[in-house]
Amino acid sequence: MAPPDLLASVPDAVCHLDRNWRFTWVNAATERLLQRPAARLLGRTVQRCIPDVAGTAFEASLRQVLDDGEPRVFEYLHAPADRWFEVRVSADATGLVVFLRDVDTRHREQAATVHELQQLAAVLDALPSPTILLDGSGRIRSVNRCWTDNAEHVRALGWQAADVGDDYLARIAQGLAPDDLARIAGGLAELRAAPAGGPTRTFACDYSHQFAGGTSWWRLQAARVDDTKDVVVSHTDITERVRHQERLAWQASHDDLTGLPNRARLLELIEEALGGDDSRTALLFLDLDGFKTVNDSLGHEVGDELLRQVGARLAGQVRPGDAVGRLGGDQFVVLARSCDTAEAASLAFRLQRSFARPFTAAGLSVPVSASIGVAVAQAGVRHAHQLLSDADAAGYAAKAAGRDRVHLFSPGLRDAARWRMDVANRLRDGALDELVVHYQPVVRLDTGEVEGVEALLRWQHPERGLLGPDAFLSVAEETGQLIPITRWLLHETTRQAAEWARQGLALRMAVNISARHFSAETLVRDVRSALRDSGLAPEQLMLELTETCVAEDPTRAEDQLAVLRGFGVRVAIDDFGTGWSSLAQLMALPIGTLKIDRSLIAAAERLAAGGTGAVLGAIVELAHTLGIKSVAEGVETAEHLRMVREAGCDSAQGYLLARPMAAVDVERWAHRVEDGGGDSCALALAGRLG
Repeated sequence: MAPPDLLASVPDAVCHLDRNWRFTWVNAATERLLQRPAARLLGRTVQRCIPDVAGTAFEASLRQVLDDGEPRVFEYLHAPADRWFEVRVSADATGLVVFLRDVDTRHREQAATVHELQQLAAVLDALPSPTILLDGSGRIRSVNRCWTDNAEHVRALGWQAADVGDDYLARIAQGLAPDDLARIAGGLAELRAAPAGGPTRTFACDYSHQFAGGTSWWRLQAARVDDTKDVVVSHTDITERVRHQERLAWQASHDDLTGLPNRARLLELIEEALGGDDSRTALLFLDLDGFKTVNDSLGHEVGDELLRQVGARLAGQVRPGDAVGRLGGDQFVVLARSCDTAEAASLAFRLQRSFARPFTAAGLSVPVSASIGVAVAQAGVRHAHQLLSDADAAGYAAKAAGRDRVHLFSPGLRDAARWRMDVANRLRDGALDELVVHYQPVVRLDTGEVEGVEALLRWQHPERGLLGPDAFLSVAEETGQLIPITRWLLHETTRQAAEWARQGLALRMAVNISARHFSAETLVRDVRSALRDSGLAPEQLMLELTETCVAEDPTRAEDQLAVLRGFGVRVAIDDFGTGWSSLAQLMALPIGTLKIDRSLIAAAERLAAGGTGAVLGAIVELAHTLGIKSVAEGVETAEHLRMVREAGCDSAQGYLLARPMAAVDVERWAHRVEDGGGDSCALALAGRLG
């Protein structure tokens, strides 16, 4: 033991005990600790001077040192002073040397830290996600129960088993992309380096983890603990949420029915192709022919299956790197990269030929064709909408050319497309006020009397002047404006016919009806409304329908026409000879008049060697056999007039007899015809005067 004089000034309490536990020497610090002078300590036992040590770990440790001579170090709470001391005990030849260092402050700070850690561990254990506590150097101080209980799950995700003291980043590195690992490392470093009380106290990032079973996605959230360098890091499994978001993103960019890219995604793909180094980008716009008939006759389920097959067949025909998408309805688009005009046309014809093989849906063989518009990006074209618009315009031209056609885009089609857009906008914004009706007389061939007129719609365009129906009705049909226009036409023409009747001029009014009106199933109601408002007798109204119009939905047409015929409205088949209706269909409909198209008259004129009109005669005789009257359209020459009269036609109309005219001119013209009589010369003269 050091000499007592050397230990007298030591701030720690130092004393010597003999083997009987009696104090043999104490320094001043011991006197202050025990609050007794040396005279009251020396020669007395520890148990007498400090009764509280009896039966404590302090006493047991001293006995062990006396027994085995091995030094001991331990902490001891001195109850009278309520302070913690670090006790060092060693043996010498005569007894024990005891050092007591005051460590109360350190002990209580450590105890507080342990308590805080215990509380933090309890909080971490309550968290539902794998969570760890990192120290200032990035090593793991503790992990929560969720991490421990899911150790196998954690390893399955590609993480190493994490133990206290391990380097966190090293443990999670396996399976992480380098960029993700760098982001996490940088975020944690910034979090630890942030000044106390500064703004950067949290960090979060999403990352993917590759493992044997696939890919998982996680959200890492880290927060610094108060003003320490410790960081709490939680890991939330967001795999299902990410996959749900991916599904939503896929659905937002793909067609639900076919799985092909939708319009939005197609525009993105086109934009990417146009922005590349190779500007040769072609777009093929495909519009299925007669698909509505398939839907209406076989049902939408068959129609949907047909669309899926069409999409699959198109995808199987294009080159790798090209794309097939569905715009909607029965319209598809093919994007061909690095494709000039000749190659694009060749691709279009190949796709057209692929439709020669029928499709099979619901056990039925369904023939399908497509009208295809082709547009190749011109120099300077960098907008997807422009190229799509050009392909659409070419597709529209292919459809108008007779279907099952391929049409290449030309600048003139762009002008036509702009015109259609202008027409659609004007019709939508109230162009009904600009519509006018002209009337072409229908004359009886036996008496020369004017029996009626056909209403012909015109548009008094403020910039282009008077336009015929071909300039705008097809657009009206596409945009859903045709039925409102026809409804207006029914009211206007029945009003005019009723006004003429009040003036003593009883003329049957013929109005053209489209197939769309049958589909909408408002025809009966619209006709009744027009007749009721005008006061015109139903027998004075005749509805004209084309063969094609009837053939699109013969059952629906038959039902509605039967109702109309039941309360007196007459029905006529217009442009007979241009459609493909069967005799059985015509016989099933409640028609009273057959209007023979001008093209059939011209053909009969060529076939009738010597002008006998035998072909026309056969048609007229068939109509009479069925109890149907016949009207010859397009009578433009004296020869035409002679042919149709000899063939036995009941009535005629055409430029030879009268051109379409405004309502104010009809009455004057009708009186001239009546004054001229019924022979052909008088009829022709009346027409010229009109």
